Amino acid sequence: MQTHRDIPFFNYPGLFEEDAEQYLSVMKNALSRGAFIMQKDLLDFEQHLADYLGCKHAIGAADGTAALILSLRAAGVGDGDEVIVSSHTFVATAAAVHHAGATPVVCDCLSDSMMDPESARSMITDKTKAIMPTQLNGRTCDMDALCALADEHGLKIVEDSCQALGARYKGTPAGLFGVAGSYSFYPAKTLGCFGDGGAVVTDSDEVAAMIRQMRDHGRGPDGKVTMFGHNGRLDNIQAAVLDVKLARYDAYVARRREIAARYTERLSGIEGLLLPPGPEADPNRFDIYQNYEIQADRRDALREHLSQKGVGTIIQWGGWMVHQFDDLNLRVDAPYAEEMSRRYMMLPMHHLLSDADVDHVCDAVLDFYQRNSI
Repeated sequence: MQTHRDIPFFNYPGLFEEDAEQYLSVMKNALSRGAFIMQKDLLDFEQHLADYLGCKHAIGAADGTAALILSLRAAGVGDGDEVIVSSHTFVATAAAVHHAGATPVVCDCLSDSMMDPESARSMITDKTKAIMPTQLNGRTCDMDALCALADEHGLKIVEDSCQALGARYKGTPAGLFGVAGSYSFYPAKTLGCFGDGGAVVTDSDEVAAMIRQMRDHGRGPDGKVTMFGHNGRLDNIQAAVLDVKLARYDAYVARRREIAARYTERLSGIEGLLLPPGPEADPNRFDIYQNYEIQADRRDALREHLSQKGVGTIIQWGGWMVHQFDDLNLRVDAPYAEEMSRRYMMLPMHHLLSDADVDHVCDAVLDFYQRNSI
């Protein structure tokens, strides 16, 4: 008989409680030095992040959206341009294109939630300047296909890797396939701070210099303003916290992959339930499982059943695909995304879950489908 167990979708208090003393120590150290904006803590974190990814430059930004806008502007995207984005992404992806002065053009997604390269191809016009693939849920798109498409049409790749720090495609980390890649450090991310934060990564010295200048009001190293920029700096205290977490990041990812493997083992084969690819499903990909997004028949009934069992779930972004926000005038024909919007939801996924927690979630899902089997 299944017992009741409370498993919130995400354990926000636990993020601090797991190592409160060290977090307080590094924050106190920064505060006691008066190190509030763009100090050593930020420089250290940026260097450590670049080392972790094996890239030349990592530049802290105020949040993931700021990182996206900075990346697009550094790639030369602006007025009159079009940028192809996926239907299944946070609105910030399209908003960043808009705020860079360009027009977001939406394409369809595939069953693994990634951008559909053939749908992207169908959206290319003479105004298309770039493709912005969203590396969603900790998984990378088919970057061979997207990079080949970009090369064929002379387009730039600017990645929204906000959910995919450390994910890899054929050994290359998400964020390093094009001009620049962006990450978000929102608290629920695989690497999350205690507020908003983000970063841009690139191997281009020119792009890095431009992003560093734009994030600080357009000021150059000599303090002279030569362009209109943003106040888009990563907070120094958040950088100190992130540096602590980055040292343990591989362990966080390993735990998420263990949880994903457990979900795969226990929930595979259920009719009416589509799981994300398991950790060993594709030798070309290393997924970090930022989220565990499933597609389910009778989704709303399943969510209600799980809630009664104490299991928290969410529907990412309220169940809306980007092209379904009619007031944004992005409506396109994206049939898979349309169907997916009625089926997708997320199970709990974070490194603080115990095996018993995961088994309780699985037991509750299995119980639902056993009760509702034909």
